[in-house]
Amino acid sequence: MPALHADPGRRAGGGAEFCDGNRRSLALQAVARRGGLFWADVAALAVRLLERIVEPAPCACGKCGSARLHKLGEVVSKALECEPRRWKIIEHVREKFSCRDCEAITEAPAPSHPIPRGFAGPSLLAMVLVNKFLLHQPLNRQSKTYAREGVEIDVSTLADRVGACVVALDPIIEAIRTHVMSAERIHADDTTVPVLAKLKTVTGRIWAYVRDDRPFGGQDPPAALFYYSRNWAGEHPQSHLAGYVGLMQADAFDGYNQLYKAHREPAPILEAACWSHGRRKFFDLAKSGEAPIASEAVRRIDVLFEIERTINGQPPEQRLAVRREKSRPLVIELEIWMRQQRALLSSSNDTAKAINYFFNRWAAFTRFLDDGRVCLSNNAAERALRGVAVGRKNWTFAGSDAGAHRAAAVYTLIETCKMNDVDPQAWLADVLARLPDHPANKVADLLPWNWRSARQQSAVAA
Repeated sequence: MPALHADPGRRAGGGAEFCDGNRRSLALQAVARRGGLFWADVAALAVRLLERIVEPAPCACGKCGSARLHKLGEVVSKALECEPRRWKIIEHVREKFSCRDCEAITEAPAPSHPIPRGFAGPSLLAMVLVNKFLLHQPLNRQSKTYAREGVEIDVSTLADRVGACVVALDPIIEAIRTHVMSAERIHADDTTVPVLAKLKTVTGRIWAYVRDDRPFGGQDPPAALFYYSRNWAGEHPQSHLAGYVGLMQADAFDGYNQLYKAHREPAPILEAACWSHGRRKFFDLAKSGEAPIASEAVRRIDVLFEIERTINGQPPEQRLAVRREKSRPLVIELEIWMRQQRALLSSSNDTAKAINYFFNRWAAFTRFLDDGRVCLSNNAAERALRGVAVGRKNWTFAGSDAGAHRAAAVYTLIETCKMNDVDPQAWLADVLARLPDHPANKVADLLPWNWRSARQQSAVAA
């Protein structure tokens, strides 16, 4: 039996739809990034960060003692070093003047601040947000770290600043929400989040809606939108997607069913099922080595994923043509084969349940054969939720419903930055500094993809 892979959509060699890319390449890119700039700026970055230490030259020959020395060249050894974080207090001094004629007092206007009457500057605020929601460091750990460096900031103060930042950044979040909900196709998924309640925790949900047109050659930037709810009721995605019309890639959660109804206003959402979810049920059975039907199902589905890798990133028309030529015959054979196997199994058999999962939504599973925009998997949404899954292992629970709502808002910003190859900390620091004086009708200029383009153009011009 060929080797089984947990998820064919995550093997190396694919694009945005199928894999996270070569880890070593991403690591090198991460070293090269600074404020959203890439390899073209690495040489200039190295010059700015280079500290040259010239060791004292010898005054005499080490062999004969002669002082007649002639320089031949240099032997250079390099070491990468990191300096400790530097804290500082910035004083904004506004001189006051009294008029000799009318005795009126005049002074310069007070500078704007990300948080009204707040003490924390934009770079500090950005660091706190990134440390918690990207690097998964709870606020209590951050508070202790800052105290060791000689700066004591109470946990409750940090929490207040996080909430104030979310309020300040709300125009950006609304702009991302508008961008995601204007997509032709979105990915949807959810995950659990423990929320502190009286004497216990309750299980809330974080919902993710992802716009990513790159698999079918779309030019619009990708983005992710997160919501929080106290429970797993279907009313929540129905509220989130109240005005959305288009394709939605999702699992078989019953709460989505109302979105697909023909009588839905303004129009029904078209369901596209996730083959990775369906395949996973067979894969779990095949791992034991005693489920030949499940192993064969995994092998057949993997062939479809192999075809998808060859057309990832191509326009919808080309994707559709290849699918009709290569994938459709395989899907027809798969359906016939699964029906034959299903007839041999009892309804209580686990393999029969895995087959029924496909047949209960067969139209949604085969929609990719008629629409080149549809992806074979819902991995884009699962990747977006990965940060939440890692984070809850560190901060263990949200302190309140309000805290969970704030977390969803910050995840929206950070995940969107990551999808657009923007450094979240550099972007947050710059946007928090500029937003108080930024025109309300030009908020789109601060969206991560536009911000990155402006920085790159400025670097080229310089």
